[in-house]
Amino acid sequence: MLEVRIKELKKELVEYATLVEKMIAQSMTGLLEGRETLLRQVIDELEPATNDFEIKLDELCTGAIAQYQPRARDLRVILMIFKMNSDLERMGDHVANIADSGLFLISHVPVKPLVDIPRLAGETTRSLNDSISAFLNEDASLAQQVCERDHIVDDLQNQIFRELVTFMSSDPTTIERSLHLIRVANNLERIADLSTNICEDVIFMVEGRVIKHHREERNGKEEEEKA
Repeated sequence: MLEVRIKELKKELVEYATLVEKMIAQSMTGLLEGRETLLRQVIDELEPATNDFEIKLDELCTGAIAQYQPRARDLRVILMIFKMNSDLERMGDHVANIADSGLFLISHVPVKPLVDIPRLAGETTRSLNDSISAFLNEDASLAQQVCERDHIVDDLQNQIFRELVTFMSSDPTTIERSLHLIRVANNLERIADLSTNICEDVIFMVEGRVIKHHREERNGKEEEEKA
């Protein structure tokens, strides 16, 4: 039955998202505690596992469409899972980038104590977790909350960037290390942004509202005000 197949797809999606959350947590632990083994595991074992998940879920989605030829709501759900599958794979790539920079950073003297990056990682993980919950429960309200919290991640990323630019300007020897920290922050922001994209799709799926362009316009105005 199609209903059973959709439940299977959702189960795979949750396992996939859980793996990505584990990767984020492990990359942060490796960076903060200087544990090379954890960082290498993210790159060598967990990131390839995300690729395997993507292939499996892709095949399950296309198989469900071919076998059952779903319509209306069921088709929208399957297509949503298909898109989220791609988003999760991209998140896995971003976490691998974080772990790669982490390997460099733990082998060098710290530029500064890491405070904002762990906060950014926490907000990113929260956005990912809530985006999956919003989809599974068709909770447009929760999805809206994730979209509205997007500025928190952006503000933290900007704060990290500004502070590190100050370090690089005053001490050129910190440039390479600072650029790796900026890379970590940028990849965390991209993961949160992908989570927000999922929530925009949830809102459209549940309520038929398109909020993507409104959010882009608001972000553009905020950038102009900062300038």
